[in-house]
Amino acid sequence: MTRHIATGIGLFIIGFTLLVALIGPSLVPHDPFTQDLMQRLQPPAWLGGSGEHLFGTDQLGRDYLARLVYGARISLLIGACAALTSGVIGITLGVLGGFFGGRVDDVVMFVITCRLSIPLILVALAIVSAVGSSLTIVVLTLGLLLWDRFAVVARTTTMQVRNLDYVAAAQAAGASLWHVLAREVVPNIAHHLVVVATLEVALAILLESVLSFLGLGVPAPLPSWGLMIAEGKDYMFFEPWVIMVPGLALFVLVLGINLVGDGLRDLFGTRSRG
Repeated sequence: MTRHIATGIGLFIIGFTLLVALIGPSLVPHDPFTQDLMQRLQPPAWLGGSGEHLFGTDQLGRDYLARLVYGARISLLIGACAALTSGVIGITLGVLGGFFGGRVDDVVMFVITCRLSIPLILVALAIVSAVGSSLTIVVLTLGLLLWDRFAVVARTTTMQVRNLDYVAAAQAAGASLWHVLAREVVPNIAHHLVVVATLEVALAILLESVLSFLGLGVPAPLPSWGLMIAEGKDYMFFEPWVIMVPGLALFVLVLGINLVGDGLRDLFGTRSRG
């Protein structure tokens, strides 16, 4: 019962964030990019600020609620696109290695081992600093670095299903290799990969925030939650809400995604049982 409640909470958080990202900007009366230095660092309404800016304003006088709502779009877009990119790479390698075995599997395992030996944050920082900071570069960088979990799970589960009767029946019926992989193997391991995808979305959102906090993520003036925290760190001792608001939003979103991932793991029976 507790797990169902936790999954429901996670679904509510994700659904609410999606709704905010889709229609929120049209409901917020302020533009997230408009600056007003006369209104800079206004506290939120619950801390005695003006009702005109419910969540206050940042150091340039931009409405914090508008930037927070717009930042939800950035975070969800980066998480989804990075997970999709890494999923295509990881699932392809994992399915090929698990299905063919032998030397193909040796090559796949070598590539996975090489990826696991790479320090993720340092390589991401090096790539973004060398190529330049943009939304596209951040998505591609994260997508090219986060595929290893997909590959490991896809390889292991493919090895479990490649000798089952329905795969043998498709091969005996003269189905092409592409048909066997795309219609018989991948659909029957997809429930494992969905769980991995939720974890990768959460990880991509966190890593983007880390890069933005270090000044190498989404470039200003795009209101990434990580960038909002980075811009507010100079004022956190005097106006702590400037980092608490985007930090809390980031925490709640990642928590919701992980709760849903945990619920899916229970639903699909992928949790290891002792």
